[in-house]
Amino acid sequence: MSGVRLRFAPSPTGYLHVGGARTALFNWLLARKEKGKFILRIEDTDLARSTQESVDAILEGMCWLGLEWDEGPIYQSDRFPIYREFVEKLLLEKKAYKCFCTPEELDAKREKAIQEKKKPQYDRTCLERQTDDSDRPFVVRFNSPESGTTAFDDLIKGRISFNNEELDDLIIQRSDGTPTYNFVVVVDDATMGISTVIRGDDHINNTPRQILLYEALGYPVPLFAHVPMILGADKSRLSKRHGATSVIAYKEMGFLPEAMVNYLVRLGWSYGDQEIFTKEELIERFSIGSVGRSAGIFNPDKLSWLNAHYIKEYEPVRLAELLVPFMKKKGIDVANGPDIVKVVKTLQDRARTLVEMADGAEFYYKAGFSYDEKSLQKFLNGTLASIFEEIAEKFSLVAKADHESIDTLFKNICSGRGLKMKDVALPARIALTGGTAAPGLFDVIEVLGKEETVSRLQRAIEFVKILEQKKIDDNE
Repeated sequence: MSGVRLRFAPSPTGYLHVGGARTALFNWLLARKEKGKFILRIEDTDLARSTQESVDAILEGMCWLGLEWDEGPIYQSDRFPIYREFVEKLLLEKKAYKCFCTPEELDAKREKAIQEKKKPQYDRTCLERQTDDSDRPFVVRFNSPESGTTAFDDLIKGRISFNNEELDDLIIQRSDGTPTYNFVVVVDDATMGISTVIRGDDHINNTPRQILLYEALGYPVPLFAHVPMILGADKSRLSKRHGATSVIAYKEMGFLPEAMVNYLVRLGWSYGDQEIFTKEELIERFSIGSVGRSAGIFNPDKLSWLNAHYIKEYEPVRLAELLVPFMKKKGIDVANGPDIVKVVKTLQDRARTLVEMADGAEFYYKAGFSYDEKSLQKFLNGTLASIFEEIAEKFSLVAKADHESIDTLFKNICSGRGLKMKDVALPARIALTGGTAAPGLFDVIEVLGKEETVSRLQRAIEFVKILEQKKIDDNE
């Protein structure tokens, strides 16, 4: 077994963002490729902002995408005693110190540095403090080296180096005794044996401080890979104004998890010209070194194209199961109507999302739909009602409503009237579905069956007669 251990560590202060989902996906893929472990850690040390609702939303998003974890979820809030032990260790070894400076004193130091055109950072007033004013509030600061450089070889961005003099003495424990992010993430990754850290490139500036903490604690430094952010079409940071940013929002909009996974992994990673991958192919071919250095541009149209592909490829039975909740949202019980699997088969080649499919399926279950009058007016003539009557009469005599029988019936009607197929088929489609934007006529008839088809034709006959009479009255 591989010793590779990767993790995804979201903060439960909101939903699972598409950027976070992509980071989780990259970690998951590398863990699966290397036959290692994928750990889910919930970074909930911000007790004021962390909520169980957000945790549930993150877990739901992960499960929907199929990113199962091997260990976890591990909650940082359960590990406070461990963090305190490591703080005490650093204090004992003089690698950290207590700082008793008040907020007012720190503000004054910051203002002075700005006036002197220096970088505003802590001036280490308390580093050599002899007295321990334990009755006063204090924070604990890491004793950072004042000279030299801290560098690392990023698996995506290459060599990155920082001057240590630019890194001030980081607070690792607040005055209320709670640890800070940069400290706990190091303790967690170190004690959990994380070998590779894949995360967003907004964490690059945190990395040198974290490397120094690894070294101070005596743990090996993991490999780092910083993934470029995802931008909207206007090349600004992806936000709600570019569309949905929650993974679950895309589920609710009728996207399939396979399409979302395929799309997210291609936002920054490529394998030749191949666009569509199975999960097995992704695991086999994924490489963190093949992730690009520039930001990915989120393109909803490309995602819709991918989703349409997966809808076409999906097993109709499974697709029908996924469609049922979307039909329920429209107030439709699919038990009261044609076989939902047969309905799905007529719509698979047309729909880009399950929402679109539900919209397209509605006419199958609601016989009282309204007609597209503009389309009817286009075909309206003295023979339209009689055409519908002939179709209904002959169709009621057909033994079986299969494709061959329907085709023969319509050809005979066209031949007897000296009409082309479109002159009969298009008006009939409007009569049965309400408009021309519907599946093929013969497919619709097969799904509706004889009784419902005849019933809808009779309704259309009455409607057409009313329209014809209105047309005569208007011309008088």
